[in-house]
Amino acid sequence: MDALQLLVSGLANGCIYGLIALGFVLIYKATEAVNFAQGDMMMLGAFITLGLNNEAWLGLPFWLAVPLAIAVMAAIGYLLDALVLRRMFGQSQIAVVILTIALGFIARFIAGAIWGHEPQSLESPIAGMEVRVGGIVLGLDEVAVIVVTVVLTGVLYLFFSRTRLGLAMQATSQNQLAAYYMGIPVKRVHSLTWALAGAMAAIAGILFATKGAIDPNSGLLGIKAFAAAVIGGFGSLPGALLGGLIVGLVEPFSARYIAAGFSQIMPYLILLLILVFRPDGILAQVRQKKV
Repeated sequence: MDALQLLVSGLANGCIYGLIALGFVLIYKATEAVNFAQGDMMMLGAFITLGLNNEAWLGLPFWLAVPLAIAVMAAIGYLLDALVLRRMFGQSQIAVVILTIALGFIARFIAGAIWGHEPQSLESPIAGMEVRVGGIVLGLDEVAVIVVTVVLTGVLYLFFSRTRLGLAMQATSQNQLAAYYMGIPVKRVHSLTWALAGAMAAIAGILFATKGAIDPNSGLLGIKAFAAAVIGGFGSLPGALLGGLIVGLVEPFSARYIAAGFSQIMPYLILLLILVFRPDGILAQVRQKKV
């Protein structure tokens, strides 16, 4: 019984890690840049939802605040690329990495200045509700995280395989120059990819805030999600989800059956083993470039 409850809890946390990791992979595939502010975008999306839903602010209903916050984070992602990242074109990747780290610090400062540094929770309509499966009691919020992630994964699959924009994003990620010659507006596609990553971060942040407390430092969760993306395969969208699930499952089981302190170190031990024995990740997508 305990094992099944740990499994559901681990899957719920793993889904959140996986959604953040998806943002890392989306941006990397499209622009070959690593956005270390992805975790902070998750945190910011959660706080924007909290602000929209809070009666002291706008007091919007939860089901209205959620899509509005996702749209706001998509707009922030788009503007970040269009106004900031695009001006870094031609610079080294390390310069872009440093810039995204700085953006993360700015996001944490802004969130702390507006909402404070005390942990806060987002009250969803299903908060505190439980579902019983046999003799096991599961939190409905954790079940909702898993269901939303499964549905979102299906939507993303259809988006990338059936829509013109999704196919354009795939083409741009594989060969930017060829995509440009085929008439694809590469710069606009890059900005739309950042917008999609911002929306994904917002969804992850909302799910995280509904099942636990959030504060400005919650953005550091992005480091664990980055490890998940590397474990799964940094160029693979399914790998990002798989890596997130692995990290999410390892934490509760190692805390329960080994020692509590191991829950925080085990994901990075797995990362170390992956980098040593399979550097490209579990679901590696390595393409050889033809000259």
